[in-house]
Amino acid sequence: MQNSELSQTYKEYLLILKECSPYDFSEYSDNSIDRRIQKIRHDYHLSMPDLIQKTKSDPEFVEQVVEAITVNTTELFRDPKVWNQLRQKVLPTFKNHPKINIWHAGCSTGQEVYSLIILLDDLNLLDKAAIYATDISQKALEHAKRGSYRFSFNYEKYLTNFQGAFEQSDTPDIKKYFNINESKDTISIKPQFLGRVKYIKHDLVKEELPFYNKFDLIFCRNVLIYFNGALQTKIVQRFHDNLFPGGNMVLGSHETLNGFFKTKFAKNGPVYARTNSFHLKY
Repeated sequence: MQNSELSQTYKEYLLILKECSPYDFSEYSDNSIDRRIQKIRHDYHLSMPDLIQKTKSDPEFVEQVVEAITVNTTELFRDPKVWNQLRQKVLPTFKNHPKINIWHAGCSTGQEVYSLIILLDDLNLLDKAAIYATDISQKALEHAKRGSYRFSFNYEKYLTNFQGAFEQSDTPDIKKYFNINESKDTISIKPQFLGRVKYIKHDLVKEELPFYNKFDLIFCRNVLIYFNGALQTKIVQRFHDNLFPGGNMVLGSHETLNGFFKTKFAKNGPVYARTNSFHLKY
């Protein structure tokens, strides 16, 4: 089957998935959606007709499909230079704020959320912070709420990232924030930091925002790359509208804004500060 025919087949499948669930992936990038549906078919040993039939008849399988389509790679202090920049240049600007509103959009299993909590605590800003974290996946949110991850899978990488987020001379002991149990193969955020976040199931593409706050800081890292251009524009517009003037948006290292938005945000690496107020009709 030619690539164009394959892409069309997957688009037809997405229409069926939309009919059988509350989810609409029709504006996701063709390449990313095709790869993920191919993987689902491979993992479950399903032909396309079998995939369609199972989607129509098995609501539990539909949730598994959604989990597979929306899964995002994440880790504690991923891209440590970004976190170091936040610690050095962005977060200190909030010191005189009576409250800091923060939204993690597409928070996945929570490693990014806890990375920020650690920086806020280190800068004595955590008690000022109101932190919201949203994701389309209930399974990912439940994992995030537990704040427990495999020790053996990524500890050395986590430790390297953690150290890279701080200056060499003032890196705190990682055990201040995590309980490490090698026999149980877990590294878990300490209980006093677990209750600092309000986790909410939310479809960034389809649903209205589940809160009325304006934000000082919005994270949406490695999510936009899965959307087509029109949907990226719509989501960035939403972030702009929900940032305070001068508020910051943090994107993934491979994500950029199109030309229209370049005058609406001042870019400093992966951090974008909102400038003028405007609203785009689309």
